[in-house]
Amino acid sequence: MSYGITDDTGGHIAYVLGAALAQARRADVARVDIVTRAFDDPTLGRDYARLSQRVNRKTRILRLATPDSRYLAKEALMADRPAMGRAFSRLISGFERKPDVIHVHFADAAAVVRDAAEEHSIPVVYTPHSLGIDKLGCMGGTPAAALTTRIEEERAALRTSDAIVVSSRDEAERQVEDYGVDVAAQTHRIPPGVILPPSGPGTAVARALVDPLLDDADRPMILAIARPVRKKNLATLIRAYLNDPLLYDRANLVILAGQRGPDIVQTPETRGVIEELERLAAPHAGRIALPARHSPDVVAQLYRLARQRGGVFVNPALHEPFGLTLLEAAQAGLPVVATREGGPVDILATLGHGVTVDPRDVEQVGTAIAGLLGDPARWTGASQAGRRNIGAFDWEVWAGRAQRVYGGLRRPARTFAAPRRVLACDIDGTLTGCRRSAELFRDWAETRDIPFVVATGRCISEARAVLAEWSLPEPDAFITAVGTELHRHGQNGRLILCPDYAAEIGRDWDRAAVARALAEAGAAMQAPIEQRGWKLACFGNEAEAARIRRHLQAAGLKARVVASHERLIDVLPLHGGKAAAIRAFARRYDLSAADCIVAGDSGNDIDMLTACGDGIIVGNALRELDALPPRAGLYRARGNHADGVLEGLGRAGVLVPTTPARVSA
Repeated sequence: MSYGITDDTGGHIAYVLGAALAQARRADVARVDIVTRAFDDPTLGRDYARLSQRVNRKTRILRLATPDSRYLAKEALMADRPAMGRAFSRLISGFERKPDVIHVHFADAAAVVRDAAEEHSIPVVYTPHSLGIDKLGCMGGTPAAALTTRIEEERAALRTSDAIVVSSRDEAERQVEDYGVDVAAQTHRIPPGVILPPSGPGTAVARALVDPLLDDADRPMILAIARPVRKKNLATLIRAYLNDPLLYDRANLVILAGQRGPDIVQTPETRGVIEELERLAAPHAGRIALPARHSPDVVAQLYRLARQRGGVFVNPALHEPFGLTLLEAAQAGLPVVATREGGPVDILATLGHGVTVDPRDVEQVGTAIAGLLGDPARWTGASQAGRRNIGAFDWEVWAGRAQRVYGGLRRPARTFAAPRRVLACDIDGTLTGCRRSAELFRDWAETRDIPFVVATGRCISEARAVLAEWSLPEPDAFITAVGTELHRHGQNGRLILCPDYAAEIGRDWDRAAVARALAEAGAAMQAPIEQRGWKLACFGNEAEAARIRRHLQAAGLKARVVASHERLIDVLPLHGGKAAAIRAFARRYDLSAADCIVAGDSGNDIDMLTACGDGIIVGNALRELDALPPRAGLYRARGNHADGVLEGLGRAGVLVPTTPARVSA
């Protein structure tokens, strides 16, 4: 795959290929077809006109032929989309075995497959990659008609898809939610893997590309690799480099911004970005290298060469939905400076191989780069962390979790005619923490005859990610955000945010006034992504929670203040909380809180452990639960994590009591 040949050959191509190849390696996958549009353009290569191309034994590229055989940039594709849709319908109708799932990338693909998917009752999974609302935020001003149309198409794709798969928390909890469509329960965060094209040994190809453009090639290399579009913010990187005399004297700057030449398709935007980069770099030839062309095998070598020369990789994008280049840099052991806007925050929190910055702050970008280059111990620590932790991003893991999503779409929701009990469990530390006991709980859950609910402080996409990581079962409902959101099955079997519960806890909840009061009280707020519609999150212990509680009462505001884990505080509606959400779910089966069994390990579980009939405190529970007074039905398990849950279920008469062998050490 040659990247940068057109504006359309960016990181999403690596995503599609990496995902497809990993899926094809699974024993439970019979075939993977990558479907795209055929075009005939000799300057771009004859392969793109081939209607079928074998990748490996189980993977093909299938191309849709339409009457217009020209290459069309994505902005010009709309007119050809009806013909693409008809071609796709013919393709699917001709398959002897229909696909089990269609996974679309970008909203225009969702539009192309819609008719065929409906005709053959095939579920559709949607991965947005780069959403228009965020592009609009980067651009500012009045959106062009094409961008407005794109945003509406993305909203339609979100609304009509059976599941949405994204890469980062920012995509799941902010970008998708900005569209105002209730799809939180259909959204799954699955971190992608990293795959670089074969590069051959050493760095000879990379050195041949950049060294002739530099006066002193052995100096540390500041490296950036991105498409030449405005949101990638490459001009700011050049300005940050030129603005810092020490950085300018110490290091070289190398930017791989697509390909340039008479055979390269450019849009007005890419042409304008490249002209700006060339104008800024021209007076500094020998210090700044902007290679016009590169081969696919040079990218991996560039990361390697930059690491060998003690350099830094920089992603200064105004907004980055995920950031695959940061994974590529980590794989090579190259420290990074990355935008704090979007997915890089997740990546760096996981890998620890660099720092995030405000991409609009030229001085901050330069200072962050200089800080890594000027501190050998810090540089080495970041380099080692990237290589040590990169296994968290693995295409094989992605494929397994995607398969879990696909399987869930083809299984009907469990039904319970007249259950006598409901089980609600916290996740972190309660069901997780011991692989063996998590497997035992999963085995029990597969044969259960009562509804199972998770009750967690996380949002639903993060709850799902943790359940998948621990191979725990999908519950019958999700109680999330410390009991302020209840996702349950609607009439069509699709999970929805329960409107009745939302209305119930919304009474007397003035979020804006509570937020102002917290600011007045000097509360240390958690990151914006941790704030929800019915939950405001702070840092602090029980003493700080008590101070906040008094301040809200003095201000005449009705709210609950919940402290947990000795460092987290959640401010909720007066009528919200895990116990309230469990009661709301139980009412659907004409059950009360007395009929519910709950299990937890921390302070945000206190209300449900107090209010419900049977409460299970797992053996590894935090000390903040020590003060809970004894009562009939409250059981302190000897077993830790899921062992303790199973032990408590036996005590409650839901299964055979656990044996001592099941108790964790």
